[in-house]
Amino acid sequence: MGETNEPRRTERLPEWLVEGLLRLGESAIALIVGLAIGAIIMYVTGYDAWLAYKSLFGNSFLDSYGFTITLSYAAPIMLTGITFAVGVRAGLFNIGAEGQLYMGALGAVIVGWLAWRIGILDSVLGVLVAYTFGVLLAITWAYIAAILKVKRGVHEVVSTIMLNWIAFWIVEYFRVYLIYNPSDPSKTISMPPHARLPLLVPDTELSAALIVAIAFTLYTYYLLWYTVTGYELRASGLNPLAARYAGIKPEKAMITSFIVGGIASGLAGAGEVLGRPPHYAITTGLSNLYGLGFDGITVALIGANHPVGIIFSAILVGALKAGSRYMQIAAGVPLEMVRVVEGIIIVALAVPGTLRMVREYLRRRRELAELEKR
Repeated sequence: MGETNEPRRTERLPEWLVEGLLRLGESAIALIVGLAIGAIIMYVTGYDAWLAYKSLFGNSFLDSYGFTITLSYAAPIMLTGITFAVGVRAGLFNIGAEGQLYMGALGAVIVGWLAWRIGILDSVLGVLVAYTFGVLLAITWAYIAAILKVKRGVHEVVSTIMLNWIAFWIVEYFRVYLIYNPSDPSKTISMPPHARLPLLVPDTELSAALIVAIAFTLYTYYLLWYTVTGYELRASGLNPLAARYAGIKPEKAMITSFIVGGIASGLAGAGEVLGRPPHYAITTGLSNLYGLGFDGITVALIGANHPVGIIFSAILVGALKAGSRYMQIAAGVPLEMVRVVEGIIIVALAVPGTLRMVREYLRRRRELAELEKR
């Protein structure tokens, strides 16, 4: 039989795979640029960049103990990254993860304080109650910002920044005056031994909080892309006016995103108290919690505000945090220079995600303006 003249069909890669590969390529280029700039700065200031990076990444990924530290740092910022990412998907700039994380930790410590007095809570039941109470406090804190946004039109950036600081001082008040540790005034009372998360690797800081973080992150992926609630949330974020015409209530989607974000941050805060040795408590000035919420913004931007991307970006940022101590010890780089290099790498990694978010925001503004003209 003769050959037909029909054109051959070419198999195309799935759109989600193409997009994922493009995002991965962007992140790889950004990482290389950040590393190069950091290396130049270290070279100019007289430090061995090769030894510094070998200490940073070699110990964070290749050393077994260092990798457990990387994963332990990744767990809370994975969850606070979800808080920010879900807000972005709903068209919000929710930076309230910091304060909600504080409240989550406070709720867990209050349960720990009760557990010392109620024996039944010094058990797995205490862990469940601590997580539950911490999440409820975090949701309450997130709901305040949600109501201010939906009912009064208060911009979420303004309300969440204020709520972050209010939460900080509320938790500090509790730490100093109500749930302090009588034998160590630098921290709150610690969680009882049997009301703590088990360590995944003995004699490390890696606890089951990592499992909780990954599980909730994957659940968020399912919620956003495989449920009606998630579809409504994403549709409202892409174009709230068009979503309203389709029968979707953007206000409901906003509240849902705040609640999901509150759950994530509450789990992060409670997990730090329940699973972070040696303190298992809140320390002076919230030093063991401070900044984890804002680190989540970086993680979300690097991970393209996608739950799966956030898992990997949290591990990368966790490696930068874990490896910083090795840069000081093995390469002799002072802490100030370590922070400079770490900041440069993180900023470089966050640039592509930030540009995408700005472009998406401007696109939504143009579409809304066109629809309003009609």
